[in-house]
Amino acid sequence: MADEPQKKSHLSALVGHTNGLTKPASLTATRSTGGGGGGATASSKKLVIKNFRERPKLPDNYTQDTWQKLHEAVGAIQSSISIKYNLEELYQAVENLCSYKVSATLYKQLRQVCEEHVKAQILQFREYPFVMHRNSLDSLLFLKKINKCWQDHCRQMIMIRSIFLFLDRTYVLQNSVLPSIWDMGLELFRNHIISDKQVQTKTIDGILLLIERERNGEAVDRSLLRSLLSMLSDLQVYKESFEQRFLEETNCLYAAEGQRLMQEREVPEYLHHVNKRLEEEGDRVITYLDHSTQKPLIACVEKQLLGEHLSAILQKGLDSLLDENRISDLTQTYQLFSRVKGGQQILLQHWSEYIKNFGTTIVVNPEKDKDMVQELLDFKDKVDHIIEVCFQKNEKFINLMKESFETFINKRPNKPAELIAKYVDSKLRAGNKEATDEELERILDKIMIIFRFIHGKDVFEAFYKKDLAKRLLVGKSASVDAEKSMLSKLKHECGAAFTSKLEGMFKDMELSKDVMVQFKQYMQNQSDPGNIDLTVNILTMGYWPTYTPMEVHLNSEMIKLQEVFKTFYLGKHSGRKLQWQTTLGHAVLKAEFKEGKKEFQVSLFQTLVLLMFNEGDEFSFEEIKMATGVEDSELRRTLQSLACGKARVLIKNPKGKDVEDGDKFIFNGDFKHKLFRIKINQIQMKETVEEQVSTTERVFQDRQYQIDAAIVRIMKMRKTLGHNLLVSELYNQLKFPVKPGDLKKRIESLIDRDYMERDKDNPNQYHYVA
Repeated sequence: MADEPQKKSHLSALVGHTNGLTKPASLTATRSTGGGGGGATASSKKLVIKNFRERPKLPDNYTQDTWQKLHEAVGAIQSSISIKYNLEELYQAVENLCSYKVSATLYKQLRQVCEEHVKAQILQFREYPFVMHRNSLDSLLFLKKINKCWQDHCRQMIMIRSIFLFLDRTYVLQNSVLPSIWDMGLELFRNHIISDKQVQTKTIDGILLLIERERNGEAVDRSLLRSLLSMLSDLQVYKESFEQRFLEETNCLYAAEGQRLMQEREVPEYLHHVNKRLEEEGDRVITYLDHSTQKPLIACVEKQLLGEHLSAILQKGLDSLLDENRISDLTQTYQLFSRVKGGQQILLQHWSEYIKNFGTTIVVNPEKDKDMVQELLDFKDKVDHIIEVCFQKNEKFINLMKESFETFINKRPNKPAELIAKYVDSKLRAGNKEATDEELERILDKIMIIFRFIHGKDVFEAFYKKDLAKRLLVGKSASVDAEKSMLSKLKHECGAAFTSKLEGMFKDMELSKDVMVQFKQYMQNQSDPGNIDLTVNILTMGYWPTYTPMEVHLNSEMIKLQEVFKTFYLGKHSGRKLQWQTTLGHAVLKAEFKEGKKEFQVSLFQTLVLLMFNEGDEFSFEEIKMATGVEDSELRRTLQSLACGKARVLIKNPKGKDVEDGDKFIFNGDFKHKLFRIKINQIQMKETVEEQVSTTERVFQDRQYQIDAAIVRIMKMRKTLGHNLLVSELYNQLKFPVKPGDLKKRIESLIDRDYMERDKDNPNQYHYVA
């Protein structure tokens, strides 16, 4: 095959032209030859790119000409006129200059131009008229002028930096001592404008005047304030030039305002104002103040409006807020006081004092005894609600409330315990229609909370036991479930020993029912079962309250029935002794009147009196007393219930409320009543003053036995003990309040009875006598 003609490859040099700088580039390609046919050889050539042998030279005057262009551009930006040159061309020019190591000169020249421009701006502010008058617009005009100057400066520096970006990112970045172009602009503005004493004073005064006007309720230009304060922050003079003075003026303003408003306003209005001020200052931080000012600013407001007046606020208004149950105002009080150091603590102290003072007025006044427990429950509900809603269930407030209740409720020993027992009795007694089972349970739970605060729980037990006995024996208990629920609450609160006797009373009642079933079967087998249906409750003496036996004259049929039951019972339980308690007896009597038949639910004493009128129509007080054998005062109350109450089965002659010696009583044949079965009030079941005193005395007697037992128990274990240690041990063991003098008397009593003896050398040391 014939050889292919030789081909020549040729690439001409490429020339790039930029801003008068020529960069010749040589790309050389070698010819490749190839042979055809059998003996032909082929070789390939590589493409080689080489650097310039010599660095291209800048054209003459290039640096001066390029800087002139850049200088003109900067001047145009500063004068806010259009730039003659393309921005990309200017950027490239900066890059070219930096490439030929004129960066230092370029930076210096740029700084000088910027500095001259900034220096020129100061003149307009020095010559600007500015007088500090409250109603003058001069300050506002000055602030707008300085703000415009700052905004223009920022805009100009952004444009200048965009042109000199290559310089900023190479030369400046590599020289840590040099500020960036933006920072250089800030530094120049700070040094030549804001650091000028007159300009700075006018600026800060103007800003503070605007803020003062806003605080006084005037509308101000917030965007202007935001811009100016942002300027101070950017220039890093915010803290020293503005914040210090701002906080000083704020301090003075609120110190004066706090003093004035504390005199002028009531507490709720004052606290509302404080809250409003705090919200306003918080809004200022968000809108235009620097975030770093928030903490000292809010602390200043809190200190001057709250911290300086904590005690005065509480003394002036807390009691009335609590008395009137002003929930929203109390909530605000708690929230504000929680912000101030020591605020919660002082609020706690006043809270405790209020509870003690208010509670004491309920407890110590004998005239309020009738409603004491209900008032205590209402008061407890009220403070619980305040703690939950206003005080955010703060544990400190809950614990102090409990301590305060315990303090005031025990200022009057024994009486609250007695009245709580009576209150429970009123709720558990039949006829209490005001509460459903759920409401009754809730009331009992509330009662138990008050019960916990009482020290002398044995007084409560004594009266509760006496009232429980009445409810069980007369069948006046509203609900067995409620009774047992109360018993379980007491057991949970005070332990099994506290309720063992009360549980024994319930057990006796249940056993009595079983005994009566057997007795009725026994009576059916008798030849003469009799006309009276007898029911007997057998009570274990140790469980029940102590009753004074009263000998009365029962009629023959009653005496016969008593003997029958005695024979029946002792036949089953040998070795036991029965003692009849006539004061607790009651009966249902059938009577005939002109209007028809009636039934009376009466006590045993009323029964004995009424049965006399089967033998005659008129009897004197003395005759009735002799025939029945009822004790004088008891008989007078019994006759009062029959002749002076609502259901007057007897007529008293002469008429009157009280039964006197010589009074005569006549059977009322004309008696009328809308009911068939009439319950005549059992006055003898009502508690007398003597009974109250005797119950209390029994409690004190029991306490003496407990003190004696505790002393002997401690001495038996320790053998020898000092007086103070013995008293301390006793206080730990005894569950009721006791005075040191009472303990000393019991110790002396035990020494006299040879349970213990004094040390011969040390009279304050005791030894146990085995």
